[in-house]
Amino acid sequence: MSKSLNDLIQSSAVPVFVDFWADWCGPCKMVAPSVKKLALEFSGRMVVVKVNVDRQPAAAAQFQVQGIPALMLFDKGKLVWRTAGALSYQQIRAEVVKVLGG
Repeated sequence: MSKSLNDLIQSSAVPVFVDFWADWCGPCKMVAPSVKKLALEFSGRMVVVKVNVDRQPAAAAQFQVQGIPALMLFDKGKLVWRTAGALSYQQIRAEVVKVLGG
């Protein structure tokens, strides 16, 4: 999966938002509704990908994920924003809007 995730990031015509998470991660469960809401709100303007670090450890290693949830936003193949930990919907959305515009 890590190669195809990288391929998606490099080839996407729209920004790619990646959520690295795991089933056992409480903060990941707190962030999940915000990620889903962003995917709906920015549908067609941004691709949202969820990566389970337990099922895809190579992807987590490739993107140097050291804590989850790890949220990353790529634009034109380049990492433009990255954070780890549970943020509010408003905090995450503000970062997305910086890249996508309102």
